[in-house]
Amino acid sequence: MRRILYNARMSTSFSCRPHCAACCIAPSITSPIPGMPNGKPAGVPCIQLDADLGCKIFGDASRPAVCAGLKASFDMCGENKEQAMFYLTQLEAATAPH
Repeated sequence: MRRILYNARMSTSFSCRPHCAACCIAPSITSPIPGMPNGKPAGVPCIQLDADLGCKIFGDASRPAVCAGLKASFDMCGENKEQAMFYLTQLEAATAPH
């Protein structure tokens, strides 16, 4: 049953959760961001987050390619912000240079 439920979730359209911004906090970004010319370290909120945790430069050409290419999915976002932060923190640790 769990697999059927999971597959049903994956087959539906998935969009960003309002007021989450886990993907704008948890991972490091090595490319320049307006206001953060050296990128941002993992765990630090992006300077481009607004008060509602939305991206001020969403759709703008100055938005880093890594951000523009990131697509919300159940695997990454989970059922809440805490699950998203956990997943992205684990992914950051697994892909960090050693």
